[in-house]
Amino acid sequence: MSGLVLACGAGCGLGLWLLWTALRPARPDLEQLLADLRPTPPTLGEADTGPGPGGWAARAGQPLARHLDPARLLPLTIRRDLVALDRDPSSHLAEKVTSGVVGLFLLPLLTVVLAVAGITLPVLLPTVGALALAIAGFFAPDLVVHADARSHRRAFRAAFATFLDLVVISLAGGAGLEQALDDAASIGTGPAYTRLKAAVDTAVLTGTPIWTVLAELGNRHDIADIVETAASVALAGGEGAKIRASLTAKAATIRLRALTDADAYAAATTERMSLPVAVLFLGFLLLIGYPAVARVMTSL
Repeated sequence: MSGLVLACGAGCGLGLWLLWTALRPARPDLEQLLADLRPTPPTLGEADTGPGPGGWAARAGQPLARHLDPARLLPLTIRRDLVALDRDPSSHLAEKVTSGVVGLFLLPLLTVVLAVAGITLPVLLPTVGALALAIAGFFAPDLVVHADARSHRRAFRAAFATFLDLVVISLAGGAGLEQALDDAASIGTGPAYTRLKAAVDTAVLTGTPIWTVLAELGNRHDIADIVETAASVALAGGEGAKIRASLTAKAATIRLRALTDADAYAAATTERMSLPVAVLFLGFLLLIGYPAVARVMTSL
């Protein structure tokens, strides 16, 4: 009975919190208001790189999520990952709501099915399990976004290192800086080169320095290598020899860092692989040792 009262109280509290959040007007973001006063032309091709409105989970949770403010409910790291992946924060929040609701009702539904089959569980077990699954389901999409953002940034860094090598080759062949950048961006394929090509085209069409546009691209996708490269080349000035030296050194640094990250990831994966083996060995020891221990305990 106490478990049922606890579940009802938690449900009422969640409903009152959602109602209060929906009725309270969201505080406008000052940075967004200032950006609206100074509109900038969108990056070419950027609208084609983002994903669609989301899967069934995002569509199912959209009616409830539209009353919630992603800026309040999503941490800053998640919002930066979503910006890097060109995903809608509202759709991600709707997916989190759907996952939480599914986790909340999954165990009670299983309890009802077991009760129909004649198996009765304690009331406290479904209540605590439902709350735990709801919390886990609410935060599970964040883990997926973190993993996707890490893979995206790793692929982007590798593509950017190749892009710098192509620029150096074009500069060594006598091409100008803008021509070398355009040729290097046009050679490669994939999402990273699409964004690099759009950045180069935007710089040419708007008359903005290319390294300023690349720095903005690096900040948007949270890739420090692009920002550092743009800053170092901007300090090098317009001399071709200095620019080639800076790009060559930066490309080598990015490849070395990627190799170090790959080694660390391989070592961590190897350590994680040893855990299932240890669990299996422990289970084997329990399997062969339980009969002897049980016989000794029953003979006492």
